[in-house]
Amino acid sequence: MNLCRMMRLYPFSRLTKTITPITPNNNRSLVRYTSGVAIFCALLLNTACNQEQDANAAALSAAPPDKTATTAQDRSAAVTAVATTETAAAAPVIEESVEWNYPGPKPLPGAVLPGKRIVAYYGNLLSKRMGILGELPPEQMLAKLDEEVANWTKADSLTPVQPALHAIVVTAQGHPSAGGKYRLRMTHKMIDDVLELAKQRDAIVFLDVQVGHSTLQEELPQLEKYLKLPHVHLGIDAEFSMKNGKVPGRSIGTFDAEDINYATSYMAGLVREHQLPPKLLIVHRFTQGMITNSDKIELRPEAQVVMHMDGWGSPALKKDTYRRYIQNEPVQFTGFKVFYKNDHRKSPRLMTPEEIIALTPTPLYIQYQ
Repeated sequence: MNLCRMMRLYPFSRLTKTITPITPNNNRSLVRYTSGVAIFCALLLNTACNQEQDANAAALSAAPPDKTATTAQDRSAAVTAVATTETAAAAPVIEESVEWNYPGPKPLPGAVLPGKRIVAYYGNLLSKRMGILGELPPEQMLAKLDEEVANWTKADSLTPVQPALHAIVVTAQGHPSAGGKYRLRMTHKMIDDVLELAKQRDAIVFLDVQVGHSTLQEELPQLEKYLKLPHVHLGIDAEFSMKNGKVPGRSIGTFDAEDINYATSYMAGLVREHQLPPKLLIVHRFTQGMITNSDKIELRPEAQVVMHMDGWGSPALKKDTYRRYIQNEPVQFTGFKVFYKNDHRKSPRLMTPEEIIALTPTPLYIQYQ
C-alpha cells in the first residue's frame, strides 16, 4: 500500500446538540499523519474551559467522554510567583565536555539541550482521550513515565534523561467559541496541577498551544506568568493554526518562519528580562506545508528550537515521515513522537528507543501520547 494512503483525515464528533459535528472530507488527498484527539477533547472540555480563564475547574473534570468517536485518531499533553529551588534545578547547565554540533549559536548556561534527552508525557490532565498525561491516574502516569525514563537510560547511558510533562493548554475546536477564535483556553488551575505533578519527578513542563483562528501574538502573553518560570517551556502546533480561515481539523494548518521567530523572540525577551535559563520551543510537524520558509527561522542563544515529528503509523512510515519533514529541514534539534495506541493501528509493535536513537539526526526530544 502507498504510504500516503495509510494516513487518514481525522474526523470530529459531536458532544452536545449545540455543537455542530465536523466530518472529514473523504475526497481530500491530503496526507493526514498525526494525532488529532485534541480537537475532541476541546469539545469534551467545552463546558469546563472558559476562553478567558474564568471557568470553573470542577466543571471541567465533570465533562463526559465522547463515546461516538471510537474510530477517530487520538490527538493530541499550584504555581508560585518565585520558582523554588527544586524547579530551578530542572534545567541543567551544559557541561563543557558536550560538543556543539548543532545549527545556531551555542546556548546560554542552563540550557537543557544537548546535554540531556527529554522524555515527555503529552496530553491534558482533564481528559483521558488527549494523551497519556490524562489517561491514567496521576500516580500511575508518573510510574509509567519512570519506566520510559529507565528504558531510555538503558538504551543510551551516555545521555542523561530529563523527564517532562507536556500539557495542551490552548485547544483548537470545531466551532467559533467566544470571539470566533475556534480555540479554548484551559484554566490556570489545570496548569497549576501539572506543575505540582512535575515537582514530584523534577520534571520540566511544556505548555502546548493550538491557536485555531487566534495567533501566537494573542495567546503567548496569556501564559507569561508560567513561561517566566525557569522550568516551563513552550510547544506550538501548526496543525491547528488555521491561517486560511477554515475550521480546525477539516484541513491541516500551518506556521510560517515568521510565527516561529515571534515565539522565540518572545521567550528570548523573558529570558533576558528575568535572567532565566534558555527556553525550549517544540514545533509539531508531519507534512511539508505545516512549516513554511523554515530556512528563515532565526536561531537565538536564549531559545532552543526542536522540530518535532508528530505522526503516527508503522515504524517504516514514521521513519519515512521523519526523513522527509524533519531530517531534510531539522532547523536545530529534532523530536520524535510515539503513540501508545495509534502506532499499533498499522503495526504490532511500537518503535524502540534503540530504533529512534538510530535516526539521523538523533532526536533529543521524545514525546509519548
